[in-house]
Amino acid sequence: MDEQHAFEFNATDSPLVGKVKGDRNTMVYNFFSLRREKETELPRYDDGKAWIEVVGTKHGVASIWDKELLVYSASLIADKINRGETPSARITFTAHDFFVTTGSATGGSAYERLEESLARLKSTFVRTNIETGGEGEDRGFGWLDEYRILYRRGRDGSKQMRAVELTLCAWLFRAIVQDKHFLTYTPKYFELPPVAKRLYEIARSGPPGGFRMNLEKLRSRVGTTQDLRRFKAELMAYARHRRSLPDYGIALVDPRLRRSLDKGFPKPVGHTPLRGWLVAFYPTSNVTSLMPVECMPLLEEDDAEPAPELALEPPKGRRRAA
Repeated sequence: MDEQHAFEFNATDSPLVGKVKGDRNTMVYNFFSLRREKETELPRYDDGKAWIEVVGTKHGVASIWDKELLVYSASLIADKINRGETPSARITFTAHDFFVTTGSATGGSAYERLEESLARLKSTFVRTNIETGGEGEDRGFGWLDEYRILYRRGRDGSKQMRAVELTLCAWLFRAIVQDKHFLTYTPKYFELPPVAKRLYEIARSGPPGGFRMNLEKLRSRVGTTQDLRRFKAELMAYARHRRSLPDYGIALVDPRLRRSLDKGFPKPVGHTPLRGWLVAFYPTSNVTSLMPVECMPLLEEDDAEPAPELALEPPKGRRRAA
């Protein structure tokens, strides 16, 4: 290894000392594929306020597992900020520290998978109207402006990875450094399956005391393509504690039943349409002090209100409650 590479390797920003942190924008919204299979484009997200388009190349779009590199990079930058140092969008780290931090296996094809992740993050093309640091990106961007892998040759002539150097895109770097909207991740995040990763991120980035969200809106935020009935069934598994979500609980709320209980309406007949259901997220650290579910903030309230056909007429002879 020449002197220049030796200097760069010794000057790495790793190991990570502080906790794992991530940018809030990429926790609220999904920018990544949730599948292991290659996808070259994600469905366009548009909730009337924010829109996101993600397109890949022959490498495919970056996945939720590739995102771990961005979370790790944001954590290294947060470390620098906490130490009072001036952060840079260019980061150098050892692959070993990344693997240890994310709980990834270090043997076998780990280094090849890391290089493939870097290629997908570099080649994925993102367009969005979400601004960071008071600025937008009309031209679109890739997650990495550039990357390179520093290595040396072993005795058998094979490449041995020594360090990774990458440069984050301006959009993400502004979000971390200027907006400072980064939140701590639980270490258990890296053990979760894709949909659970997104559910955790959405719960973590919402109001700390808990909140409610429309089922269909939540599915769009998660980024899953499964049908609404199957998605509701998966959420029900978390609500009934058959599956575990770190630090947060989930409850499914039938708004028709809640209205009938609160206002003295007769019990509704038939089934509530899937798009009328609400999902509540709440912290499990102190359940006894939680506010009632119906008092939790309703995110995207205009979309989360029950559909018109769910409206209940008050019983005849009884005044509608104020």
